[in-house]
Amino acid sequence: MFGRIMATRLLQAIPTLLGVATLVFFLLHLVPGDPVDALLGETAMQADREVLRQALGLDQPILMQYGSYLTGLATGEWGTSLVDHRPVLELILERVPATAQLAIVSLMLAVILALPLGYWAARHAGKKEDVAAMGFSLIGVSIPNFWLGPMLMLLFAVGLGWLPVSGMDQPGSIILPAVTLGTALAAVLSRMARSSWLEAMSMDATRTARAFGISEGLIWWRHAARLAAIPVITMFALQLGAVLGGAVITETVFDWPGLGLLTIEAIQRRDYPLVQGCVLLIAGFYVLANLFADLLGLWLDPRQRHE
Repeated sequence: MFGRIMATRLLQAIPTLLGVATLVFFLLHLVPGDPVDALLGETAMQADREVLRQALGLDQPILMQYGSYLTGLATGEWGTSLVDHRPVLELILERVPATAQLAIVSLMLAVILALPLGYWAARHAGKKEDVAAMGFSLIGVSIPNFWLGPMLMLLFAVGLGWLPVSGMDQPGSIILPAVTLGTALAAVLSRMARSSWLEAMSMDATRTARAFGISEGLIWWRHAARLAAIPVITMFALQLGAVLGGAVITETVFDWPGLGLLTIEAIQRRDYPLVQGCVLLIAGFYVLANLFADLLGLWLDPRQRHE
């Protein structure tokens, strides 16, 4: 069953990735700006500009460039950076470890914050503790990364001097970016944990356990927690894709040398092949995260397998 579902999802991902590649390709060619100007400057001689344009293949019709791009993707050739003159895939793979490190720490922080907060809110549902916990969660969802990051930087790096301002070379450099990225994830997971725990406590299994005289604490942590874990884990799997989207802003704010910062740098330099490669990899990670969430839900919940 899992093999068939995985094959179906992967086949469905092909048109999705093709659509992403097509959309990014044409949007990059439609936005104002010329990579030749970014490389030579606007004061360069026209003859030099034409020579460079021919060397980069930008003198060809846009449909021919699009066909060459798709052919390269089909053969595993992601192109060459217009600025660094290095393979796009090589440049991307150099930045992936930094993004992976930030993503892992952010997700761990989100889980550490979300589960106790969700449990506390569910255990005191309708009371002031619940209101306070969900209010904190609402603030975490509402605050954007591009505001929270600089505020944390001003307080803990500039004001108190406890942590580095940017980069990843100094001890503790990952703390502020991870907190910035993990706060919103923790807010989403805590709200899901609260609602899932409350729903689990209203199920027949937990009512039966209570009828048999099992202690309330054991019901919450043994019976209800097992039932509540299914939607929470599925949501966590879906958040794996959202991490890369948030990392674009967070890495830019903290000058974290990962895939998000590379994407912004490539956009600023009009490095078409590199931008396309970065966005395609992020989209592919989203697709894999959704596939992982679907398979995880099937494995954890027998009702889904039956359906």
